[in-house]
Amino acid sequence: MEPLVDPRASDADLTAKARIRNAALDLYSRDGEDRVSMRAVAAAAGVTVGLVQHHFKTKAGIRDAVEQLVIDYFATAIAGAASTGSPAEVASARDEAVGRMLEANPTVVNYIRRALLDPGPRGRLLERLTDLTYAEITKLRDSGVASTKKRDSVQVIEVLVRQLGQLFLAPMINTMWEQLAGPDAPVEDRPVLVVGMEDPDPAS
Repeated sequence: MEPLVDPRASDADLTAKARIRNAALDLYSRDGEDRVSMRAVAAAAGVTVGLVQHHFKTKAGIRDAVEQLVIDYFATAIAGAASTGSPAEVASARDEAVGRMLEANPTVVNYIRRALLDPGPRGRLLERLTDLTYAEITKLRDSGVASTKKRDSVQVIEVLVRQLGQLFLAPMINTMWEQLAGPDAPVEDRPVLVVGMEDPDPAS
């Protein structure tokens, strides 16, 4: 198992531009993009508003950089997963790698929740995650690691449902469990969430 790598911690993150992007991710994750001004991002990054505008022009430019950072987290996690074994083993290794990354980075989790639950007409995070997953599925199919019996579109959706479904449903389950079983109930007794889907195409 490869150690987790933080995309924020590369040499590039010694630059003011990267500090601004990182500060924006932290603030957007906590407060939501609409509630965070460029001035607030500048203050958190320890730079002037003028420097933020120099590097990113507008808030749309900042959002684009933040979304790319989130994609980098996923790409880095996937790249560090085991790539040998059966198709099921490779898929499981990738899901586990993404799961570890998300567990280690609650800021990323909170940003994804905000971006996907209230996407609006602006962000492209889901589109970018879909593109990344499609590219990875295509490589696995071409190399014979992933099955070609299913449609690639279905495989892409399956992967994202498995990897992201927990983010949205787990908090609800935890809240209901605490209400019904009590806050002192053993965690190991909590129902286990399994997220999946079926392909309605009989030819798959």
